[in-house]
Amino acid sequence: MCLGIPMMIIERNGNDAVVESGGVRKNIRLDLLDGAEIGGYVLVHAGYAIEKLDTAEALETLELLREVYRAGRGEGAT
Repeated sequence: MCLGIPMMIIERNGNDAVVESGGVRKNIRLDLLDGAEIGGYVLVHAGYAIEKLDTAEALETLELLREVYRAGRGEGAT
């Protein structure tokens, strides 16, 4: 099973980018996408942005991932 994580582009230099989600920053490549811009969300898998996401979709997915994490730790949803 593969998991792609929505992350926001915070820096870009050509096809190199720095993305952030939940305080975690990662260096990735943008070779597979056209038009990915700083401030935009991308789906990141194995060091590559594989899809552009609109902000609402990215935030909804991130919240769902937080809920799954909390449930796995036996915490109630807040």
